[in-house]
Amino acid sequence: MSRVIVVGAGVVGLTCAVRLLEAGHRVDVVARDLPRETTSAVAAAIWYPYRAFPPERVGAWGARTFEVLSGLAGDAASGVRMVPGTEVRRTPADPPWWASAVPTLERATDLPAGYAEGWSFTTPVVEMPVHLDWLRARVHDLGGTLTRLNLAALPPGGDVVVNCAGLGARLLGQDLTVTPVRGQVVVVEQVGIDRWWLDSAAPTYVVPRTHDVVVGGTDEEGEWSRTPSPETARDILARATRLVPALADARVLRHRVGLRPARPVVRVERVGRVVHCYGHGGAGVTLGWGCADEVVALVS
Repeated sequence: MSRVIVVGAGVVGLTCAVRLLEAGHRVDVVARDLPRETTSAVAAAIWYPYRAFPPERVGAWGARTFEVLSGLAGDAASGVRMVPGTEVRRTPADPPWWASAVPTLERATDLPAGYAEGWSFTTPVVEMPVHLDWLRARVHDLGGTLTRLNLAALPPGGDVVVNCAGLGARLLGQDLTVTPVRGQVVVVEQVGIDRWWLDSAAPTYVVPRTHDVVVGGTDEEGEWSRTPSPETARDILARATRLVPALADARVLRHRVGLRPARPVVRVERVGRVVHCYGHGGAGVTLGWGCADEVVALVS
């Protein structure tokens, strides 16, 4: 078994660390940002392949992750729940390309005003602060470590380094194809919403959690600012309320911004002693467990 250093403590890095530890490797996670400080902590975190390519690999990784998250949904400590919902479209279209990854997908019959078609299915929704804490505890329970470390390059130690640095791969992986895609969300109080709704064209989404609802969003490629915009927040809430009118009286709890690490294709490959696993766009939660299985195979 190898000594492995995992760089990055978002959902992808921690998931890879868990799988490597389960495979018997010695694993140390190092990261500039601790789990609750990462972009993963901002995510609405619904299983949905978004901003991740190529479709054939994403489909396989996504199907495996759907399977694992569905199994975790029975453990409240994991922060994963199976929640029904609907993706809506303004014009008729074929079923989503990733439809085979979900057990059931049905044409929706009760659509909000202005939409021509929708697809309903039950999918994992992950409460990220809870899930990140669960992953971190799992790493520790399996004998791994997590250390805050501001790196200027990939570390020299260990038998293998797994690069899960997300947007940090621009520097650490010397990969300028990694681009930030700014996503702003508004977190509002839970007002009895028990279904998720998604209009991917905007994107506009309403994702209910146990104690609040995550409302989004934006898709601003090349934008680095993490400062929430009041004007953008008003636009998000207006779009979301048209989609789900029950949000009209919901009290705003907080505003958040995350920078998705987009890339022309997700990079999962080994180059010498480095295994790269980054560029998941808006689909880190959706692809994490599938990619982690491949990382274990590449390390071994």
